[in-house]
Amino acid sequence: VQLQAFGGGLVQAGGSLRLSCAASGRAFSEYHVAWFRQTPGKEREFVATVAYDGASTDYANSVKGRFTISRDSAKNTVFLRMTSLRTEDTAIYYCAASRRWTFSANLYTFWGQGTLVTVSS
Repeated sequence: VQLQAFGGGLVQAGGSLRLSCAASGRAFSEYHVAWFRQTPGKEREFVATVAYDGASTDYANSVKGRFTISRDSAKNTVFLRMTSLRTEDTAIYYCAASRRWTFSANLYTFWGQGTLVTVSS
C-alpha cells in the first residue's frame, strides 16, 4: 500500500481545511487508516482513525467535535475534515495504514509523506 497525503495549507484560526489521503494497492480496503500530526521537537501525535470498512472512527480528545475522518472506498481515499482550526493545530499531518486498530504510531505499517497545515492567529 502506498499513501499520499495532500490538502494542507495556510488558514486563519476558526477556518476549515480538508486533507486527503489517496492510496494505491488492492489491499487498502483491508486496512484501518489514521491521521497523525507532528511539530518540531515533539513525537508524532494521534489525531483520528477510521476502520477498514468505515464503520468505526475515533479521535484524540483535542480534536473531538472539530475534526471528522471518513473514507471513500470507491476512490481509495481517506479524508480528514478539520473545522474551527486553532493555532495549536499547526503541524505536519501524516496518514498511515495498519491492520491493527490502534492509536500507536509504531504499529502503523504504511505512511504517507505528510502535508503541512499552518493555522494563523
